[in-house]
Amino acid sequence: MTKVIGVRFRTAGKIYYFDPARFEIKKGDHVIVETARGVEYGTAVDNVKEVPDDQVVQPLKTVIRVANERDNEQAVKNKEKEKEAFKVCLEKIKKHGLEMKLIDAEYTFDNNKVLFYFTADGRIDFRELVKDLASVFKTRIELRQIGVRDETKIIGGMGICGRTLCCHAHLSEFVPVSIKMAKEQNLSLNPTKISGCCGRLMCCLKHEEDTYEELNRKLPGVGDYVTTDDGLKGEVSSVNVLRQTVKVLVEVDDEKELKEYKAEQLQFKRRHKKGKSNNLSAAEMKELEKLEKQEGKSKLDDN
Repeated sequence: MTKVIGVRFRTAGKIYYFDPARFEIKKGDHVIVETARGVEYGTAVDNVKEVPDDQVVQPLKTVIRVANERDNEQAVKNKEKEKEAFKVCLEKIKKHGLEMKLIDAEYTFDNNKVLFYFTADGRIDFRELVKDLASVFKTRIELRQIGVRDETKIIGGMGICGRTLCCHAHLSEFVPVSIKMAKEQNLSLNPTKISGCCGRLMCCLKHEEDTYEELNRKLPGVGDYVTTDDGLKGEVSSVNVLRQTVKVLVEVDDEKELKEYKAEQLQFKRRHKKGKSNNLSAAEMKELEKLEKQEGKSKLDDN
């Protein structure tokens, strides 16, 4: 086991482990650490703890110090400088006529480098832009192209649930999301209804996947034939996954009747494979296939 402190460098960013050394660091404390980008100002996300050795990337770098008042003031100044750097970069992009969308500007704590995050449809030749920016800021310049998911993570916003976007609030890393998850949760497969602000499949589909899979195992599928506890046989018309109830079209006295049963009141052998539901158009199916193929891998590595 190795004693570590988890440090995060941006809101909902990836957590990196450092050796706390002799310092008594608590959750929420700001610390100064050395990273691949240089000296950085981060926030401890937990108290000092021990983790298995295989979870630690060696060599484990040591915390330089717990941030003091001067360090906190420097971090605030950097935030102000980032706003100015963003405006300058926007002007330079317009000057060079580059088809790129600037998302964010970030100074390293020691001001050794300025990073600019942008999105673009393809590859951009920004060599002249870098030279121009270097002449203005007199420091190292790095332009990093990111994806639309990373763009949304940085900018933030409100989801259709009315809450702050998961990626901006708490999701450290993007998780793979598939159409299968939407089917399992019996959601409309209309691309506009299962896509997030970034245009990709909503990350929250992953949150309840395990629960829905477990609940669905206890239910027959629509179209399956079941036997009820009162001796009737019929075809499943619909299911309510969360309530664990099933509506069955049974035959009573030579007449068809729709009755609702609890899952434990039914006997069934197998579930039919669900076909393409919701009568999707060819354009919608094409859009769904496109969404499913798009990667959710984050390019926002802090260090």
